[in-house]
Amino acid sequence: MKRVILLAGLMILVAANFASGKDKKGLLTGTWECQSHGGTQGDMAFTLYLQQNKEVVDGRIASPIGGTEISSGTFAKNKLEIHIDTPQGNYTLLAKYNKGELSGNWSNDTEKGAWVGKKKSDSVN
Repeated sequence: MKRVILLAGLMILVAANFASGKDKKGLLTGTWECQSHGGTQGDMAFTLYLQQNKEVVDGRIASPIGGTEISSGTFAKNKLEIHIDTPQGNYTLLAKYNKGELSGNWSNDTEKGAWVGKKKSDSVN
């Protein structure tokens, strides 16, 4: 009888731990203030609104020249890869995460450059 109660208690703890993990926000979830360097537009500020669920990252990007949804994104081993497909071209953003900051490279069909980002908040507006 004691074993059954102990086993039931253990199962409840495991289930509670598993359920709480589902609600846990990903490391990248939030609003990121970013700056791109290079390209014909020169340096440009942009904002990433990211949602992370395990290795999947989605959300949207906003900049002075417009905004759009992220087509696909992944985050694994502190490396972020985002794809943004627009009528003006397809963009790829690659970055490494380190202590609340992202830094890496971007490219589109004809240009490339560097970019950096810093997490502004844990919420996505």
